[in-house]
Amino acid sequence: MPKRFVVAASEFPDLPRFQAGFELAEALTVASQQLHETLTPHGTLRTAVRLAVHLMPGAEHAGVSEIERGNKLRTLAWTDEVVRSAEARHEGRDRPGHWEQLWNSPVARIADSESDEGWDVLSALGLRSALSLRLRADRRRLTVLTAYARKPGAFDEDATRIGRLFTTHVSIALESATVREQLTEAMHTRDLIGQATGILMERQGIDAAAAFESLVRASQRENVKLRDLARRIVGTHNST
Repeated sequence: MPKRFVVAASEFPDLPRFQAGFELAEALTVASQQLHETLTPHGTLRTAVRLAVHLMPGAEHAGVSEIERGNKLRTLAWTDEVVRSAEARHEGRDRPGHWEQLWNSPVARIADSESDEGWDVLSALGLRSALSLRLRADRRRLTVLTAYARKPGAFDEDATRIGRLFTTHVSIALESATVREQLTEAMHTRDLIGQATGILMERQGIDAAAAFESLVRASQRENVKLRDLARRIVGTHNST
């Protein structure tokens, strides 16, 4: 059976005490609320690794990494320097089957880093178990949440099921934060282009359509994104 979901009051102040199944449902609900309150994808991931340690049975540390084809790995969020160090040491190295499994399966586990070939990096840091769960996947890259423990065999089937429930909530919150960030950026870009167009209209005595066309031509000629060119025009105008 998984450990009972008794977590720090500071983490889940509204969490009542029920039987294990109800505690899990309530903990996931509160965790989901906290995830959806984050304002950016990075904030979502930072919250996710913190919550993973409290929700997932056996978890002592957690990190989120982006893995690209060709064994490129980048750590996006971590609970502590142990995780960052463990994942950083794998950059540029051939990763064993644990990582390769994640291209075809949503879950991969390391039972004991001291006996599993290729995981000397983890064992050297005192991390004996790992449970990796996919958050996102496409043909080029994976986003993966990994929980670590100093005890061998820390993540059983119950921990895996709970981890998958939790990462479902994380994935939904991450997608929501990403869309929100993209919309915010799109609105900001539109405003920048509008300001740059207005500046060109004033400078050159032309209408809005001609000013926008001039902006597009300059972007193509200089091989600069329209947004960056607009930002440059607005910045120069404001500094004069």
